[in-house]
Amino acid sequence: MLRDVRGALTVRVRHGVKQRSGQMKRMLQCGLMVFLILVGTVRARAADEVTDWNEAAFRAALVAVASPLNSGRVAAMVASAVFDAVNGIDRRYTPIHVAPPASCAGASRRAAAVQAAYVILSKVYGASATAANQQPTLDARLSASFAAIKAREDAASIAKGIACGREVADAIWAWRLTDGFTPAPAPFNGINAPGQWRSTPTDPYPGIPLPMAGLQYATMTPWAIQSPSQFRPAGPPDLNSLQYARDFNETKTMGSLTSPSRTPDQTVFSWFWATGTAPLLWNSVALSLIEARDRDRDDDGDRDDRGRHEDRRDGREHKQLLENARILATLNIAMADAAIGCWDAKVAYNFWRPLTAIREADPANPRISRDATWTPLFATPAHQDYPSGHSCVSGAATTVLADEFGTRTRFTMTSDLMLGVSRSFRSFSDALEEVKNARIFAGIHFRTACDDGTTVGIGAARYILANKFQRVK
Repeated sequence: MLRDVRGALTVRVRHGVKQRSGQMKRMLQCGLMVFLILVGTVRARAADEVTDWNEAAFRAALVAVASPLNSGRVAAMVASAVFDAVNGIDRRYTPIHVAPPASCAGASRRAAAVQAAYVILSKVYGASATAANQQPTLDARLSASFAAIKAREDAASIAKGIACGREVADAIWAWRLTDGFTPAPAPFNGINAPGQWRSTPTDPYPGIPLPMAGLQYATMTPWAIQSPSQFRPAGPPDLNSLQYARDFNETKTMGSLTSPSRTPDQTVFSWFWATGTAPLLWNSVALSLIEARDRDRDDDGDRDDRGRHEDRRDGREHKQLLENARILATLNIAMADAAIGCWDAKVAYNFWRPLTAIREADPANPRISRDATWTPLFATPAHQDYPSGHSCVSGAATTVLADEFGTRTRFTMTSDLMLGVSRSFRSFSDALEEVKNARIFAGIHFRTACDDGTTVGIGAARYILANKFQRVK
């Protein structure tokens, strides 16, 4: 059993008490004491090396205070390296980027998965990181992982697994070094014209307008889709259109800081979906669903054939290790590509945020009215309204998870940062609708940005499901 830090999010799957928690980027901004309190919340659980190191990636992102975009990119690198390493041993699917190397033949799957994840995380968050050096923590986790593996596997296969994982991770790292993430582009502060995004104040919190965040993602090399613009949506509504007026008035009414029209529950779920980044939230859901399914399979094995269950466990675990790597790679690559497609559209249309639109509305338009003092529930992020980033990424995530676990999967999410609050969903589409409403009722997006954002994510995910991770045997 491995014990791991439990942070902000817990997911419970309805057909059993399956818990998984995650962390949110803002915790460290609340102070070191809050972080230490959360670190004290732990729970032992059965897991495998793939899921453990997925959690390690998001914990490291928390400590580094990584942005949603950057933490999602790193998660995709980790998931790609782990999948291509484990799949390089089993050779059951087409690889993401790295063809099965000779070093993977006869290698330990567990050792390969651990080493692949460790290499990527060390390069991002280790001794050379610009943020806090997390190398000691990563080294300690590596030692713990290999101690558990050595108790079950022989030294020769473990050594091969280490070589396999390192070779694959180095290849993934080299690939993404030239993806356009660096060097950072010149700051973009927007265009001061009607309908155009420009840097916005961080109301309702004191601060100064910031340049666009994540500008390089608009032209970054995708992971699996053909180009950043492959699923570019049609664009925001014309400023004089009825659709724009509807969007404008809905967000103005429902998304203001002191809105009397927004119900308490709507306010609660708006905050709820901000207690973690979209990649963290959906990975937490995926891990809980994986754990629930794996436990159900173990229970079925116990009931069906108790005498031979232990003898078959290792073979089943090997298969589950690859399948878990495939699920998490599909999920994280789909979300990463959805983010790239989203930022492509943001730059292409450069549509202003509700904060700017409502404060600077044209008084000649009879369907809308200006409010120079209007303030949203949330601080406005430093990038364009159209399309919504959370909607893009959540559209991709729910598509992948629905394909894997079924469209009508039920689950409940609770947040340790919002004690007593839970959100229950009858399907992934229900959760996606709440995500969209949360962004509108927070006052940071218009309806069209959320609707079209989900189409970007859904399109990217469907393309990946149809064209990648294909069975070869």
